[in-house]
Amino acid sequence: MVQTRPRFYSFDDYLAYDDGAENFYELFNGELIEVPPESGQNVQIANRLLLILALVVGIDRVRGHGLELEVRGEPKNRYPDLTVIQPEHVQLLAQRNTIRLTMPPPALVVEVVSPGELQWERDYVAKRAQYEDLGIPEYWIINPQDKTVLVLAQHGQGFTPVGTFAGNQVIMTPQFPGLTLTVAQLFEAGSLG
Repeated sequence: MVQTRPRFYSFDDYLAYDDGAENFYELFNGELIEVPPESGQNVQIANRLLLILALVVGIDRVRGHGLELEVRGEPKNRYPDLTVIQPEHVQLLAQRNTIRLTMPPPALVVEVVSPGELQWERDYVAKRAQYEDLGIPEYWIINPQDKTVLVLAQHGQGFTPVGTFAGNQVIMTPQFPGLTLTVAQLFEAGSLG
């Protein structure tokens, strides 16, 4: 028996779908594309940052890879590696961990770049444009290959680079001005204490 894959004509139809699996899917041109698991290194980096930001904003406002963002364009949704949500999102996300276009944007979205040109293009170009369009105040791109953190902040109608940080430089962030995290701390095991 041949099993056909469902086709979705709206994001609401996609949200109502449940195949019983624990997979993450991006909705691309009405079809489900399974999101592959992250590399162990990317998870470690995101987890280090999650722990630090949870101390700054509170554990309930920091979400890992499981948070879904509805975006315009294709695909129709993204799963950032880390997201700092607004206080009002905590209640709004109680039933489903999805920020819809009708909700306020999160405070910060972070992507940890996987190796390869396609992944670089996705994080630095495609996701940047979609996150910029949502009005997300700040977007970080963490690049493990060159051990840098690019911080972008909304100014007017788009992202402007705050800076690219490396080594023992403190990451400058308009959203969290008191943060004293260095880039090295994100990449070095055991460096957070």
